[in-house]
Amino acid sequence: HVQLVESGGGLVQPGGSLRLSCEAVQDTTKRNAMAWFRQSPGKEREGLAAMYGGGATYTERTYYADSVKGRFTISQDIAKNTVYLQMDSLKPEDTGMYFCAADWAPGENWVKAALSNSNIFNYWGQGTQVTVS
Repeated sequence: HVQLVESGGGLVQPGGSLRLSCEAVQDTTKRNAMAWFRQSPGKEREGLAAMYGGGATYTERTYYADSVKGRFTISQDIAKNTVYLQMDSLKPEDTGMYFCAADWAPGENWVKAALSNSNIFNYWGQGTQVTVS
């Protein structure tokens, strides 16, 4: 079992930056994949960024949706059990509820597929609101 707690959302002007945090508490779950999703008003939940640490070399890999590539950065602090989403050059269309998700991924292709389908990750936080206006 893992509880994911997001924070860091708020109101920001276009062009501004925010850093979201997702802390895994009560973490007894084996996991190697973390991701951030966004749900904007009237739209389906959209995968933004994912991080996968696995394989023989345990090399961390990151993946981004085209809509945020070059503007958003996913990272983690293992000691703090926290994943971050640094968001720069924010646009009004970035407004929405941001969720983090976690799971144990059997491989890289699973992570890529899960970023495109919000029904695949099993563990979710409650979300933090970001408004760009």
